[in-house]
Amino acid sequence: MEFKILHRDKGSKARAGKLITDHSEIQTPIFMPVGTAGTVKGVHQRELQNDIDAPIILGNTYHLYLRPGLEIVKGAGGLHNFINWERSILTDSGGYQVFSLAANRKLKPEGAWFSSHIDGSKHIFTPENIVDTQRVIGADIMMAFDECTPWPCDLKYAKDSLKLTHQWLDRGLKQFHSTEPHYGHQQAFFPIVQGSVFKELRKESAAYIAEKGAAGNAIGGLSVGEPAEDMYVMIEVVNEILPDDKPRYLMGVGTPVNILEAISLGVDMFDCVMPTRNGRNGMLFTSEGIINIKNRKWMDDYSPIDISGNSFVDMQYSKAYLRHLIISGEMLGMQIASLHNLAFYLWLVKKAFEEIKSGTFTAWKEKMILSLSTRL
Repeated sequence: MEFKILHRDKGSKARAGKLITDHSEIQTPIFMPVGTAGTVKGVHQRELQNDIDAPIILGNTYHLYLRPGLEIVKGAGGLHNFINWERSILTDSGGYQVFSLAANRKLKPEGAWFSSHIDGSKHIFTPENIVDTQRVIGADIMMAFDECTPWPCDLKYAKDSLKLTHQWLDRGLKQFHSTEPHYGHQQAFFPIVQGSVFKELRKESAAYIAEKGAAGNAIGGLSVGEPAEDMYVMIEVVNEILPDDKPRYLMGVGTPVNILEAISLGVDMFDCVMPTRNGRNGMLFTSEGIINIKNRKWMDDYSPIDISGNSFVDMQYSKAYLRHLIISGEMLGMQIASLHNLAFYLWLVKKAFEEIKSGTFTAWKEKMILSLSTRL
């Protein structure tokens, strides 16, 4: 994997770059659509590639491990072949999913025992078998197995959790370096910074991870309920320490405003289920603000979804038609809304790249945040 910073913003720490894997060239900042179980819900791969030009999507180790299972994925020749996707894939290690199963999991030094949400069967994830699993999946970028701390949590819990995450990281790195890819393309391995909202723990974790010399680094354990301002402080603290010449991935974030603020703090990569999940429920993100398409005011509004024409769906469908589909429970409505939101997110990060390149990012960001925070 290669990464090169092409431009820097003078008024912030934003940077525009290029990340290259064996499957695609990725312009950063980048938003990665979430394809948890091998599919971005309601969106065809051809639409992701041809219509909104997503160079990378995200899959999830936990879900793919349980269903369809590793034998099926391996039999297909890896996830790329299984889902007919020729561009890059990043896989989350499953740490967040295990965290979300708090009532059905037990953390031990060797790993995390948990019960399947599908059939209740018992499983264990270890730093080693998570690497092996991601080798089978064949993702271009693999994530280290970590514990995602809840919010709020006390300092002692966060310290103990961080110690465990760092121990697991060392074991995962050892397994990564002692194994090879299965399908002829290279795989990168990203450690994850943890530490909840405690500055000293975040600094400790960032320093520990920076020493590993990984191809890229991730920031985890944020956007789990803490105030946005706390999240921004943690990002700033961490990015002062993480290597400047390696991509920085902020996991599970977030709203368009969150993304722009994080870009200004030096983050390069993002993912979130919000565009598709909110879209399926009738919430649309546009360059002028947020729309609840279920509201009666859109019933006879025949204008495009986003008047700036940021995605191909804007030119085909009106607000009135999309409202009709969503209110009627038509599957097409959820598809259009999901695709629109993904197209908007991809437009937003591409626009950020251009503004950084032009040296106008900071002024543009402030104007955009005002618009993006508006409920229409």
